[in-house]
Amino acid sequence: MTNTTRQTCNDEKFMSNITHLECSVCGKHRPAGQIHNLCECGGPLLVRYDLDRARATFPRESLRNAPSTMWRYAPMLPVQEPSAITSLGEGWTPLVKTSRLGARLGADRLWVKDEGVNPTGSFKARGLSCAISMCRQLGVKKVAVPSAGNAAGATAAYAAAAGLEAHIFMPQDVPQSNFIECKATGAHVTLVDGLISDCGRIVAQRKEAEGWFEVSTLKEPYRIEGKKTMGYELAEQMDFTLPGAIFYPAGGGVGMIGMWKAFAEMEALGWIGPARPKMIAVQAEGCPPIVRAFERGQAKSDFYEGAETVASGLRVPKALGDFLVLNAVRESGGTAVAVNDNEILDSSLAIARDEGMFIAPEGGACVAALSKLLASGFLKQNERIVIYNTGSGLKYLEAFATRFPRATASEQDKLGGLITPR
Repeated sequence: MTNTTRQTCNDEKFMSNITHLECSVCGKHRPAGQIHNLCECGGPLLVRYDLDRARATFPRESLRNAPSTMWRYAPMLPVQEPSAITSLGEGWTPLVKTSRLGARLGADRLWVKDEGVNPTGSFKARGLSCAISMCRQLGVKKVAVPSAGNAAGATAAYAAAAGLEAHIFMPQDVPQSNFIECKATGAHVTLVDGLISDCGRIVAQRKEAEGWFEVSTLKEPYRIEGKKTMGYELAEQMDFTLPGAIFYPAGGGVGMIGMWKAFAEMEALGWIGPARPKMIAVQAEGCPPIVRAFERGQAKSDFYEGAETVASGLRVPKALGDFLVLNAVRESGGTAVAVNDNEILDSSLAIARDEGMFIAPEGGACVAALSKLLASGFLKQNERIVIYNTGSGLKYLEAFATRFPRATASEQDKLGGLITPR
């Protein structure tokens, strides 16, 4: 953790206002300061705060002197011991006005919130910074996680920074960058012949015998708290007036759940009014369980068999928090959209050419979805629209390599593209 972050978080007015945990399904309360995974009913636990106290002690004007990381919102994060905070500088990512992309798509006011510049190359850094910090505070020594890739890298990095032991389970066809970063930061890595759901079963079966604390998506209460800071930041960067629509790539969908929670908290703090963006969940056609559930009017999704997509973060056949994603989409008047892999890659490369931003396929999926919703009239040309790019394109080189096959030396030589040193 940087000295600036430590000094700010040690200031009394930046201490956590956490009060308890609450089950998102049955509403049962649990005390803060203890190790928890899911509720007995199977529901994810959500962190609750003393909002009256926070409103009185944490005015938005205090952000002027806050650190340029997600820990600027420390009073609305769960860590109570500043010495436990494990930070690599995550958060406060750029909100980029994309004029050329917007002009081509027909969106006059379009921004991209670029999470690919986070320390581990994706938005997962936010959630794992918070979760690992809480592990330190609660005395956890070993953590385990199933991951489609980016959560694995973030878990490994923050566990290393905190001095914890990390056990990672990933599909065997995970991007090479994710595998290497986990090994490089000292994690114990197991590649599984299957999907993230298969990795999750292995963690669940072994965690008690191995003494692991599971930091799977929504199976502990704190990753969502780090991810919700994307919503706090967006509001602050847009002068506390939220956009008309937010596009979010929903694999597990926790980023959307977190932002929806953040907006409610900010309204209670007096930072924003009641207006909300249309929340638009984007998935791949090769794995669209939330889109199907939305279209069918279901409260929860069904397990999607045969999941496959180049956007590995969207290859989640059944999300634990799908009902919370669907709630946010419906309550906001939003929608859920699926796009195919060709559209995903084409859109990812289009924004690279238009704006110089090499984004992850998950972000490209949102660009493709925006094009569809503008064409259908669901969104209007003059609406303020924000796309969340959740990772760096550099972590998906295998996926993009299919669009840029390298010529052989003889082929390049014939084209005059090969220079031989003399």
